[in-house]
Amino acid sequence: MGKLFGTNGIRGVVNQDMNTDLALGIGKAWGTFLKKSIKRPKVAIGTDARLSNHMLKNAISAGLMATGCDVVDVGLVPTPTLQYTVRSKGFDSGVIITASHNPPQFNGIKGVASDGTEFSKEIENKIEKIYFEKNYKLVDWENVGNFSQWDGAIDLYINGILNTVDVNLIKSKNFHVVLDCGNGAGGLVAPILLEKLGCKPTLLFCKPDGRFPGHNSEPIPENLTEIISKVPVLKADLGVVQDGDADRAIFIDENGIFIGGEKTLALVAKYATKQNGGIAVTPVTSSSCFDEVVQKNNGKVIHTAVGSPIVARVMIENNAVIGGEANGGLIFPEFQYCRDSAMSIAKILEIMAKENKSLGQLINEIPKYELYTTKMSCPNDKKELVMKTLAEKTKKDSSVLEVDETDGVKLYLDGGWVLMRPSGTEPIFRVYAESKDKNKAEEMASTYKSITEEIIKNS
Repeated sequence: MGKLFGTNGIRGVVNQDMNTDLALGIGKAWGTFLKKSIKRPKVAIGTDARLSNHMLKNAISAGLMATGCDVVDVGLVPTPTLQYTVRSKGFDSGVIITASHNPPQFNGIKGVASDGTEFSKEIENKIEKIYFEKNYKLVDWENVGNFSQWDGAIDLYINGILNTVDVNLIKSKNFHVVLDCGNGAGGLVAPILLEKLGCKPTLLFCKPDGRFPGHNSEPIPENLTEIISKVPVLKADLGVVQDGDADRAIFIDENGIFIGGEKTLALVAKYATKQNGGIAVTPVTSSSCFDEVVQKNNGKVIHTAVGSPIVARVMIENNAVIGGEANGGLIFPEFQYCRDSAMSIAKILEIMAKENKSLGQLINEIPKYELYTTKMSCPNDKKELVMKTLAEKTKKDSSVLEVDETDGVKLYLDGGWVLMRPSGTEPIFRVYAESKDKNKAEEMASTYKSITEEIIKNS
């Protein structure tokens, strides 16, 4: 049996591996799964701005209705808007048609549970099993699902954010924000949100366009030259960039300096644990600056496997005060348990207003670490044995202080850590190493990469 769901739903090139036959079948499998426990499931569906959005939305909607699910189309919306709608309006499930930051020829299907979190691996596996076995339970003609539309999702979502932050305090600062929506779905929310927060917005690429004419939708420095140059020239307080489906936000400080997502994550964690400590959750790949600021505030860090659905569920189980990933995907439990760029924008503005400091000043207070990454080849069928052998070998290594096998093999050493993590999609191991000293990080990565390559060779 093949594998459809990856770390963030199903993705592929449109009309190749991501086509209407797949979407229709997934819709029927999804509906069959829901009908096992719900008599008449109600499913919300939305899309990002990609050109194939209606094609795939209609196909998966048809599959859902064929099994007796009622489908409500909430239109073109950011992913977190769909998730907030599912939880707030009592839907049994949600579907977002998106490929996030992938190039425009891609699209995808992501599932949302009734609490607004992304589907767990357990649910995805059950839907996959139904799909591959073609074990669909279609209803008779009298019981097919209904299709309707609702255009209130964006207002519902924006009002939810405004009710969660100190709007009057943010308004009092009259922040000038340069906003780059990357021609994604965020353009329908973020400009309105900024105006309601009393900000002066300068807009870049905020008209949704599935061709992404402004720049590639992955918010990395090489794609963001325009906003990086504009922020200091316009004397703006900050810049912010959203990815294609607007669940992640990357920030630019007042001097035009690109802020890595690990620093933004540490900043919000520092703020969330400032008063009473609490539990903060992030994957094993995240920077030690997160751990340092949380522990300084008498908080506790829980490290998880990679994947925002995993982070969200561990947050729920442990009543965490903050969580997220180092890619700009921040999760605020007081609002909802998913990555949320619009909430991130509002929270960063609130922190700046409460601390009465610029974004650059706040980031300069975050501890500095150097992260080095590389990779090595490894056949997929050897990965499990290699990880087991590596863990056993390094536990006997006197220079290794601790071995963490949460996701791959992470070794805590004197002066830093190194992680060997198998890719879920490619025949490779990714190697991460972090230290206060860049040369030390590279040295640790090189040492343990060589040890792992030797294990691969002899496996």
